[in-house]
Amino acid sequence: MTNDTMITVRQTARPNGFPTPDLFSFTEEPLPAPGPGTALVENLRLSVDPYHREAMDTDELWTLGSPMEGRALGRVLDSRDPSLRPGDLVLHRRGWRTHAVVAPDEVRRVPDLGPGVPLAAHLSLLGGTGLSAYVGLTRIARLRAGEDLFVSAAAGGVGTAAGRLARLLGAGRLVGSAGSARKVAYLTEEVGFDAAFDHHDGPVAESLAKAAPDGLDAVLDGVGGEHLEAAIGSLREHGRIAWVGAVAQYHSLSAPPPAPRNLFDLVGKSIRLEGFLVRNHMDALEELYDLAVPRLRDGSLPLDVTVAEGFEHVVDAFLGMLRGENLGKMLVTV
Repeated sequence: MTNDTMITVRQTARPNGFPTPDLFSFTEEPLPAPGPGTALVENLRLSVDPYHREAMDTDELWTLGSPMEGRALGRVLDSRDPSLRPGDLVLHRRGWRTHAVVAPDEVRRVPDLGPGVPLAAHLSLLGGTGLSAYVGLTRIARLRAGEDLFVSAAAGGVGTAAGRLARLLGAGRLVGSAGSARKVAYLTEEVGFDAAFDHHDGPVAESLAKAAPDGLDAVLDGVGGEHLEAAIGSLREHGRIAWVGAVAQYHSLSAPPPAPRNLFDLVGKSIRLEGFLVRNHMDALEELYDLAVPRLRDGSLPLDVTVAEGFEHVVDAFLGMLRGENLGKMLVTV
């Protein structure tokens, strides 16, 4: 790539099960010039997320042959709009490319939060990932101080953010599931979980019951399937489940996993199960800043991120994230 070209990633075919590198193409083209009311942005950091896998299956988000979309942080290079000045740092959703042309209503300016807050935080703990965890804990599961919490897929971006934030919110016993012994150790030794288990080691319900023998008050679930069934089984009366994802079914070649066999226990134990989309709760971002930014500044709140260096590795990073190779949020430095 030269200074006058850009590269975009495009999806060339629909996956049949787990995605493979041949489903993506890298296209080099002339660097676009911004038109009136737009700005040219050089992307600096890209986010690859579990929801991208689901987006690969339909035209709702990604149209075959078109540049793919995703969260990105970039710097304005050239502008034809007075509200966007060269040098401004902005967040937008035209990722999976080295450059993007954006309008003012498509971006959010990166706030200057002072020293101790790295750029990576805006796509992880302070971005949609951390906000998903915060909203799930505070608005959906309504976690209160001293309550016991289970987080599925706890070593990923949302899961590690949930663990860190739950500790700040005063959670009681904190239990997580992960996909390897390495991740289990990371959760208990680094993130602050009281107990964690590898879901490959046996039935999830048995592992969760062992890790939380006295039951649970709240759950943040990003897996669905067997994990959701186990969560219902371990919840006490009036428990709450915030459902943020269903990675158990993203690669299914046939039908999704069956609904939890104990679904009617929601009635018997007066459990509330609620799904949510973080885009409907952007007004909670300032609350998240109030909680997290002072701790980022003083170093008491670490970032859990895995960074792939180089735009040419964006597909590898995405597939690696789906395979569970990351600890915390997976990001790409362009």
